[in-house]
Amino acid sequence: MSEKPEDQPIENQQDQEVSSREATAEDKLTKKVESTYDASSITVLEGLEAVRKRPGMYVGDNGKKGLHQMFREALDNGVDEAMAGHADRIDVVLYADGSISVEDNGRGIPTGMHEKEGISALTVVMTKLHAGGKFGDGGGYKVSGGLHGVGISCTNALSEWMITTVQQKGEIFQQRFEAGTPVTEVEVVGKSKKTGTKQHWKPDPTALTHVEHDPTIIRRRLKELAYLNPSVRFTFTIETSEEPMEEYFFERGIIQLVEDVNDAETVIHKPIYFHRVREDMELEVCLQYNTGFHTNTLAYCNNIHQPDGGTHVSGFGQALTRVINSYARKMNLLKEKDRNFTADDAAEGVTAVISLKIQNPSYNSQDKVKLVTPEVQGATNSLVGDGLATYLEENPAVGKRIVEKAQLAQQAREAARKAAEAVKRSSAMEAFGLPGKLSDCVSRNAADCELFLVEGDSAGGTVKQARDRMTQALLPLRGKILNVERARIDKALDNEEIKSLIAALGAGVDIHTSRHQEAALDGEQPADEQKASEHFNIEKLRYHKIIIMTDADVDGEHIRTLLLTFFYRYMKPLVTEGFLYFAQPPLFVIRAGKDERFYAMDEEERDRIVKDLKRKNVTVTRFKGLGEMNAEELEETTMNPELRRLIKVGYEKEFDSDVEQMFMRLMGDKVEPRRDFIMSHAKDAEDLDWHY
Repeated sequence: MSEKPEDQPIENQQDQEVSSREATAEDKLTKKVESTYDASSITVLEGLEAVRKRPGMYVGDNGKKGLHQMFREALDNGVDEAMAGHADRIDVVLYADGSISVEDNGRGIPTGMHEKEGISALTVVMTKLHAGGKFGDGGGYKVSGGLHGVGISCTNALSEWMITTVQQKGEIFQQRFEAGTPVTEVEVVGKSKKTGTKQHWKPDPTALTHVEHDPTIIRRRLKELAYLNPSVRFTFTIETSEEPMEEYFFERGIIQLVEDVNDAETVIHKPIYFHRVREDMELEVCLQYNTGFHTNTLAYCNNIHQPDGGTHVSGFGQALTRVINSYARKMNLLKEKDRNFTADDAAEGVTAVISLKIQNPSYNSQDKVKLVTPEVQGATNSLVGDGLATYLEENPAVGKRIVEKAQLAQQAREAARKAAEAVKRSSAMEAFGLPGKLSDCVSRNAADCELFLVEGDSAGGTVKQARDRMTQALLPLRGKILNVERARIDKALDNEEIKSLIAALGAGVDIHTSRHQEAALDGEQPADEQKASEHFNIEKLRYHKIIIMTDADVDGEHIRTLLLTFFYRYMKPLVTEGFLYFAQPPLFVIRAGKDERFYAMDEEERDRIVKDLKRKNVTVTRFKGLGEMNAEELEETTMNPELRRLIKVGYEKEFDSDVEQMFMRLMGDKVEPRRDFIMSHAKDAEDLDWHY
């Protein structure tokens, strides 16, 4: 257990706000929108044609991603009702027949006649693309996460059937659709004193290639929304599961999110929370430093995660750097001759959540992965700057620890900068003595070249014989590399195996661990000529396939994980752009007679091969490691591009925060979170891979 300091989080304190008083329920941008929400509120921008023909244009693809985007369209409607102050509960049910429902207790979709369309507003919303109360002035919503989305009509269009049930005005209205087309009128099917909307649909296998919802993706989104909307209770029920209904409700909102993200770390202080409301914007920021060496900033706008950050993250980074430098100078912790901290120095070890609610946000793309609304930067800078400055004044012990941490980060980064510069200026072969270690390939066309990272010199000798010298290079790794999750970058760059990796790949290493570096206003910045050696440059990569080849045992898996952690932290484009692979050597060789050989990846495949052979003179041998395979066997099974099996390390930007937390839990200092993670995933252990 970590020591828990006694300083308290700042929660809407009057002297932490630019406004003269605390934010109240009446102040919130997400307060009840009193404007009329009826049939006249519905604005239609486009018809529903072509959605079934080209689903990828509307929901991303016609597979798993598109399927879950359909779910999000329905879910976002309920959340928008909650942000408008009209709903406090959203229930999701996954049924045995593969259908799914989302129900909220909001106002209900208007059912009256739409004047322009001449049909019920409910039918308009369900059958017209971009139809809803989010597009007009004075309509149903002040803030919406789905403003640039395609709307519930897209979910309808790609469903085998969909039933919309609305409770309002004392009655229950219902309409059924098939493949997006109404098959009934809007009918009154009962009486009710409640209000709300329920969408129940079954994805259409003739329009989609994937129709099975992933409960993990659903849980993740519901939990995320519960953190960001502390007044809303989310439930999830799986009809076929013996588990009870799951409930997500976090009364302290993003403060609890920061605590949960940091539960695998040793923290320096309790969460610091800032909140500001103005007419067109509501902004929440919570931050907490831990003793780790990486920065984790989760940024949201209108409940949508921006993995690439944006103006809200830039404003946060500017404020953090400015305030910590100013405080360090004021307290004489930085002397006159000392350089200012960079944004990376100031942000090392910080976990932060930024949640913004704003009208008409601007993004750099339809995916909304980066916010570009200009005025947000100044607002975030001001809120965090004012609040953090006051907090440090009132908590000098915490302030001193944060500054001391930044000083250590500064020293480590300077040492790392010099090491990275040495890699750049020296020939890789000369600098690290690689001729006896790296067996390079002949080709210089990176797109054709592969680098095998092999566990141990003994196995490396066999791989060297089995490789295609023209395109396949080999780098043996002696033992386990440093766990960079528990070490600063200067220690990582002092590790011989890591130095060999950097030199062999030829693309440098990223010594900047936060996204705030370019946003710093007052931090010292390296000279332009230094910057090239401080960043990973994918254009200079010497091999376009980096293949990790280890034994299929605990040590081999650990080496894989250590390498993956290093690549993710300091050469992230290798992961995000698909250059990393895991070799899959077989576990068994089945010999039938003198000349026939068959290979099996597991017991099931082994048994099937033996059964299919129907012979008596069959011998089965289990490989205990790569060193037991001869060059011919290794070439046939693991190195020949025509015959081998590789696992590509995939990456989805949407789940970046999950990957971040996974590394913190599995590779961090604390044993408890790691044990909890392993135990919670034990039943999936046989299927566990690194497809992130």
